[in-house]
Amino acid sequence: MRLCVFCGSAPGRRPIYRESAALLGRTLAERGHGLVYGGSSIGLMGAMADAAVAAGGEVIGVIPRSMVDREIAHAGLTELHVVGTMHERKARMVSLSDAFLALPGGHGTFDELFEALTWSQLGIHAKPIGAWDVGGYFGPLVLALDHAVAEGFVRPHDRARLTVSAELDPLLTALLAPAPA
Repeated sequence: MRLCVFCGSAPGRRPIYRESAALLGRTLAERGHGLVYGGSSIGLMGAMADAAVAAGGEVIGVIPRSMVDREIAHAGLTELHVVGTMHERKARMVSLSDAFLALPGGHGTFDELFEALTWSQLGIHAKPIGAWDVGGYFGPLVLALDHAVAEGFVRPHDRARLTVSAELDPLLTALLAPAPA
């Protein structure tokens, strides 16, 4: 199975973010799961990809041509898909993945996470979606989502499409469990 990970192209302020990204990359490789991500060599994306590659894992990057031209594409991946636009990038990442996980990141990470959630709500895919709450990073987002439920803008069953956990192992188990036969 392949896990699509959305995360920052910046390292963040706390070392735990980079350490956790590297741990995720290693863990996926050691468990025999492929990694699909944004194809960058910098920030959390680069740390995660480097660790997965070093552990012998399959790592597939998907990056828009404009970012390749800025020389941030990772050169050491199993595969690198170069696409024309960010929209194409997200669609390709969805098609290559069995589940989605967000790590800390900025606007791009939130955009990708919410698009995966929206596509799930609309029935475009039925793949599990999670967020690893590294260092409490997603706590405020969880509060905002729960507030949206309380105010009647998000239905409880749609809120439940996002699994958030501070613990990696149970989160990966929930996201990458084999589908029932």
